[in-house]
Amino acid sequence: MSEEFTYDRRRFLSTAAMTIAATQLGARASGAPIEALAEDNSMVQQITPKAAQLPIEGEFPSLGGATGWLNSPPLTAEGLRGKVVLVQVWTYSCINWLRTLPYVRAWAEKYRDQGLVVIGVHTPEFGFEHNLDNVRQAAKDMKVAYSIALDNDYAIWRAFNNNYWPALYFIDAKGHIRHHQFGEGQYDYAAPKQLPLNHWALSGEWTVGKQATVLHTANGRITCRFHARDLHLVMGPAVRGTPVRFRVLIDGQPPGPAHGIDVNDQGYGTVTEQRLYQLIRQPKSIADRQFEIEFLDPGVETFVFTFG
Repeated sequence: MSEEFTYDRRRFLSTAAMTIAATQLGARASGAPIEALAEDNSMVQQITPKAAQLPIEGEFPSLGGATGWLNSPPLTAEGLRGKVVLVQVWTYSCINWLRTLPYVRAWAEKYRDQGLVVIGVHTPEFGFEHNLDNVRQAAKDMKVAYSIALDNDYAIWRAFNNNYWPALYFIDAKGHIRHHQFGEGQYDYAAPKQLPLNHWALSGEWTVGKQATVLHTANGRITCRFHARDLHLVMGPAVRGTPVRFRVLIDGQPPGPAHGIDVNDQGYGTVTEQRLYQLIRQPKSIADRQFEIEFLDPGVETFVFTFG
């Protein structure tokens, strides 16, 4: 499947400003006022109330398990007190990390002078990613200039109790974890009104993995532009025995007589097990059509579209 995502860089940077402001509320030892993080006074009004709502999720664990460092001398949690720290767990062949890189790099550049320290914790997924020369070359090619902790033994991964590539952890100036983000997301995803043929787009909070794309909140959507009689989607509940309701539309309307065997003519159906679901079967002439499926509950895993 081709992939089509809509990113809003300004919104992403604004989210960064609000999160960094919140972490600085935890300790003003960094000395940078909240106003310094805003581009204008209207941003200050948005930052202040949201900042106060971020909870403390845990403590900054040790970085002592790193097997090496690139772009800086070794850093420690204790030595970073007074700074706002963004830790991103990554591995250089991960497509989901690659999509986040321009935004994390923009954060590092935009907020460095306000006291933000970005650390990329490189935890390898594959054997070749353990090789120092490979990581060094990848970091150079991808212009990763911020500090990189090499986590070949998974010590930092375990210290954060992490399970995802990529994962983001915001840490305030007192060493408290104040926010996290697993996988891709928080870009203000929005599906385009019109997709090119054979492209698809996501709306909502999803994690795109190597096999499945998982929805974390209700009302997430997948949109696809296709040219075929039948449209199927391989999917299932992320938790066995937990059904997920959905509704499909074709060209913005209920499918009517074009519904597949797993939905009714209004497009409603339920994901109950991991299998192939027939969602569209067109009885008339075939043309380019826009398909949309909205999941009314969280917790669905989607794998692949197939057509007939």
